[in-house]
Order: sequence, then structure tokens, then C-alpha cells
Amino acid sequence: MESPFDDLLAHNREFASSFDLQGFDGVAKAGVAMVTCMDSRIDPLGMIGLVPGDAKILRNPGGRATERTLVALVLGVNLLNVDRVLLVQHTRCAMASKSERELLMDISAAAGVDASWLDLGAIEQQRLSIIEDVHRVRSHPLIGDRAQVGGFLYNVDSGLLEQVA
Repeated sequence: MESPFDDLLAHNREFASSFDLQGFDGVAKAGVAMVTCMDSRIDPLGMIGLVPGDAKILRNPGGRATERTLVALVLGVNLLNVDRVLLVQHTRCAMASKSERELLMDISAAAGVDASWLDLGAIEQQRLSIIEDVHRVRSHPLIGDRAQVGGFLYNVDSGLLEQVA
């Protein structure tokens, strides 16, 4: 019986045939954690010249410093060698392109079910939200001065990062 995942499992077998991260201890070898959007145009490691094993990568809609993201950063900073945190949002992001209400209406229409109860976290002012998220991470009592924190805007058309905070 065919599975909708057969193609991906075939690629995984090919990947595993030359897998060389076995025995790795899971710390961030380059001391980096990146919070970024789930957008498929973003290559978090490639954009900053890193490879698997170098960094902790956390992805969510909009690349926001959410409560769960903060938990991951606390673990990274205190237990997994992270001493630099990049908060990376991007241009042409769906989360920054419409209001919360408009996005909820679009989801409701696509799903055929009322989604008005959902909290999406739409981004009204992207640069301001980057600055706010940097402050949120820097001021966390379990992160504080233990890591350098920067906020960036990634241009999906040029591949360039711009430091905002």
C-alpha cells in the first residue's frame, strides 16, 4: 500500500546512507540559536554559513519570541552552549501582511470552519515587533546577559539579513 510519505522516506534513506552526526552531543557547536519563521523560503543555517550541529533552530509563524520559544532559548542558553541568539523575521511574511482579523477570516474561509477563536499573533509593525522581541529575550531572568541577542529582518528576495536591533 502506498503512503503519501513514500517519496520523503526514500529521500531519508539516501540521507541516512551518508549520515555523519551520530554520537553528537546536541549542543550548539557555534553557540548560536535562531528563532525564525516557518516560511519555506528561509534556510536558517545556510543564510549564516552554518551546518547541522552548529545551531539550535526554532521556527514558528512570524519568527516570534513566544512563551514556548523562550523556554527553548532558556534551555539553549543554560544547557546547550548557546551564547548568541538571532531573532529573524522576514520580508513578505504572511503574518505581517494582513491584520489578525483578516488572517482569521482567510483561515475560516479556507477551512470552512470558524477560526475566530484562534490567536495567530499577526504582526502589525514588523520592525517594532523585532525590537520588542529582542527586549523580551534580553530581559528574561534566565537568559539576561548570558547571551548576546540581535533582531534581524531577512529579505527573501535578496537573501540579505539586516540588523534591526
